Formats: sequence, structure tokens, C-alpha cells
Amino acid sequence: MIAFVSGPVAALAPDTAVVEVGGVGMAVQCTPGTLARLKVGQPARLATSLVVREDSLTLYGFADDDERQTFELLQTASGVGPRLAQAMLAVHSPDALRRAFAAGDEKALTAVPGIGKKGAQKLLLELKDRLGAPVGSAAVAAAVSAPAAGWRDQLHAALVGLGYASREADEAVAAVAPQAEAVVVDGGTPQVGQLLRAALQTLNRAR
Repeated sequence: MIAFVSGPVAALAPDTAVVEVGGVGMAVQCTPGTLARLKVGQPARLATSLVVREDSLTLYGFADDDERQTFELLQTASGVGPRLAQAMLAVHSPDALRRAFAAGDEKALTAVPGIGKKGAQKLLLELKDRLGAPVGSAAVAAAVSAPAAGWRDQLHAALVGLGYASREADEAVAAVAPQAEAVVVDGGTPQVGQLLRAALQTLNRAR
């Protein structure tokens, strides 16, 4: 198993980072929040989980070991593969997921693309005792800051990566733009993780 990769970031795409390790470019699938922390040419260290299929080897990357462990635990539920597990982590931090399962929060789970009401109920039954209790504010800090000028592109790419049409993504980005712009006016930087959650809420209301 490849537990982590460490090296300069060679390239970034909407759902992938390429990290140079010993002269080899390792393509790592990441959530938008994790990608927002990375910059081409800058060193990075990503916790990783290798998913082996008959026709592929896919490396998934995470900001820390807590995200990786949560990713692997989520897949112990029937019907949850790596793509859905990653989508859950794109919407919620590990601690937010632990809180959702501990509280039986069905609504939090249905905010994830691909999870309906029945699926959420099933997941709550299967995973409630597996993820453990919330660990506090440290994990909640997974919300990631992005450069003010780049949040629109990152958010749009994240929504398209989660399966939404480009038009739907455009509308969701426009809906959360006032929230992001208010942060910029106050001298802060928009947080992709928070904006993604708000955008998903607007898309769910529109359906």
C-alpha cells in the first residue's frame, strides 16, 4: 500500500494532482478542498489510499490521515465505492460526517450527489458505529481557503466533477457569489469547502 506521496506538485486538474516522486509523476485523485491547498511547483504531502480494480490502479489523495481513514471506513458500507466516498468527503469534513452519523442526520447525507433518502437511511444504519465520535474542532478545520480570484473556477470544476451539468454548476456558482464576495470585501479569502456545501444546498432546493 502507498500510505502517502511527497514531492513538488507538477500539475493540477479539476479532480487530480500530479505529484513528482523520485522523478515519477504520481496522479492522485483529490477532493476540491484538498486541491485548493496545492500549488504547482510547491512541495506537497498527501495521505493516499490505493484502490485496485481488475483494469485499473487509482490513487486517492487526502489532506491528512483522518480523511484517508474516513474514506476507507465509508467504503465498508455496501454500495459505497471510492467515488461516492470521495464525494462525501468533498461535501463534509471527516468530523462533520461523524457528527452526521452520530446524530442520524439524514439531510446531511442527502446533500451528497448520488445519495437519496433511502440510501442515507441505509448508510446511517451501517456506519453509525464505525466512524466513531466527533473529535473536535481540529477536523472541522478542513474547510480550505482558495485565492479570491480562483474560487469560481474551482467551485465550478468541483460541481461538474460531482456530476452536475455545466449549466447547473453556473447557476450554483452565481447563487453563492454574494457569500464569497462578502468574504473578499471583509479582507478574507473564500473557502471552497464552505462554498461547495452552500452550492449543493441551492441545487438540492432547485430539484
